[in-house]
Amino acid sequence: MKARLFCSLLSALAWLSALAKSGSVDYSQGADGLADATAFVGTMMIYTIDVLYAVAAIVVIVSALQIYIKMNSHEGDVTKSILYLMGGILFMIGAMIVAPAFFGYQSMNFIF
Repeated sequence: MKARLFCSLLSALAWLSALAKSGSVDYSQGADGLADATAFVGTMMIYTIDVLYAVAAIVVIVSALQIYIKMNSHEGDVTKSILYLMGGILFMIGAMIVAPAFFGYQSMNFIF
C-alpha cells in the first residue's frame, strides 16, 4: 500500500518536472527585471523615510499637546501618556533605521 502510494507520488512529480522544463518562456530578462526592482525599492526608500519623518513630527506635536492638556486639567495618566510618546518616538527612529537596512539601502543620512 505504501509502496504504491510512493510510486504514484513519484510519477506525478516526474510528470510535473517534465512540464516545467518543456515551456517556451524566455527567462533571460529576469536579471534585468530584478535589478530594476532593486533600484525601484532603493528609490522609494528615500521617499518612505521622508514620509516617516513627517508622520513622526505630527505625532509628536499632537501627543505633546495632549500631554500638556492633561497636565493642566490635572488628569491621572500623564506618566502613561509620556511613556506612550517616548515608545512611539523610539519605534519611529527604529523603523527609519531598520527598514533601509533591511532592504540594503546604503546611503543613510539621518538628521536628528
